[in-house]
Amino acid sequence: MVAQQTGRYSKYIRPISVSLDVLVITILSLFFFRELNLNMVYYILYQTFVWFFIAFIVRFYDVYRFTTPVEIISKLVRQAALFLLVVIAFFPFAKTAIFSGKAIAIFMSCSFVIIILFKYFLFYYLKRYRIITQNNFRSAIIIGYTPEALRLKEVFESRKDYGYRFEGYFSDKKQNAEIKGKVDDLKEFVLEKNIDEIYCSLNEISNEKLKELVEFADDNKKQIKFIPDSKEIFSKNLKIDYYELFPVLSLQKTQLHNPTIKGIKRGFDILFSLLVIIFILSWMMPLIAILIKLESKGPIFFKQGRPGLDENEFYCYKFRSMHVNGTTEKEASRNDPRVTKMGRFMRKTSLDELPQFFNVLIGDMSVVGPRPHLWSQNKSYASKIKKYMVRHYVKPGITGLAQVKGYRGEIETDDDMINRVKFDVFYIENWSIIMDIKIIIQTVINIFKGEEKAY
Repeated sequence: MVAQQTGRYSKYIRPISVSLDVLVITILSLFFFRELNLNMVYYILYQTFVWFFIAFIVRFYDVYRFTTPVEIISKLVRQAALFLLVVIAFFPFAKTAIFSGKAIAIFMSCSFVIIILFKYFLFYYLKRYRIITQNNFRSAIIIGYTPEALRLKEVFESRKDYGYRFEGYFSDKKQNAEIKGKVDDLKEFVLEKNIDEIYCSLNEISNEKLKELVEFADDNKKQIKFIPDSKEIFSKNLKIDYYELFPVLSLQKTQLHNPTIKGIKRGFDILFSLLVIIFILSWMMPLIAILIKLESKGPIFFKQGRPGLDENEFYCYKFRSMHVNGTTEKEASRNDPRVTKMGRFMRKTSLDELPQFFNVLIGDMSVVGPRPHLWSQNKSYASKIKKYMVRHYVKPGITGLAQVKGYRGEIETDDDMINRVKFDVFYIENWSIIMDIKIIIQTVINIFKGEEKAY
């Protein structure tokens, strides 16, 4: 089974922007600093790290279709000022380096002129592209028929460069030609019309329906935003954006949606997977391969399609721990006759999972994250367990918080899966690099201690 691909080409804009910025400062530093007697390898690594760190602090890449030019200029100024300071700060620690204020000034000027021109071109080209071609639009609906809802519709229709296509109102309190139906009719409409964003006037909907709507948005990967009004807001952590002077509230995304954090986590994954592949798999893989082949016929590796990021399928690799069979969508159980003697040892020690570090290296998985389930499990539990689909907001992991808390292996009852999902969602919403390191350490400890459900 292959999940349907979702999303737009616009998801590539930010990675392209980040890559070009890093490429610009790298090339220009190599050119302008070539005579300053710097160790360029160390300097480039330092420069790249601090660029990402500053970008994270000033939210340099948090630019959206409704971000104002003033906000963009403010981000550029803060990024440039802080980056200049850390570039200068490198020289006192490089004993052989020759400090040149002129070279640094020219480097900074050229770098940010190019970056500003690129940002200007990208920002305004996308706005003109939406207006002229009517592409890259997001479809939106509004719950409620309040004055605030009417004003938001006017913003959508007057600012075509924002790239929104208004599809109608939903309301339980009023009925007219503009209202598509009641709030209960919304879910079917959203799925049928593939609506991207749901805007909700909070005084038009009860707390119970609001909770149900948030869960619906989570399960179907739709974005929900809130139109502020006189009703007090006590619910989740909200952030405010402005479409011109019109305020819109949206649920805060997790840190793992932040491009800089994603870059840090990806860098950690690459480094960690390379260390494992070079220092462990390089010598262990031939030994395990021989032992697998001596015991049973079949391939050394077992690969299986699993749902990954955004429920897109990828092939998850393991050392083969079972006799070749036709029941690969059935998870292993205690004393499973399909498992070989060597396979039982590998599963007990988690050695069968080691090839997944190649999945990490190529970008299908992360070292830490929700474990990838079978497609059959996804199909069975997606509609039964609240927030189950939130697991697919991030890359699956070799190990995860649920696993180190004891929820690994066979799913014997629905409670096993419910608890696993709770820990996975907690991890996604509360991620930190310290948490990743703790999970890795606890995983290693658990391997040596042995786990009851590792079979």
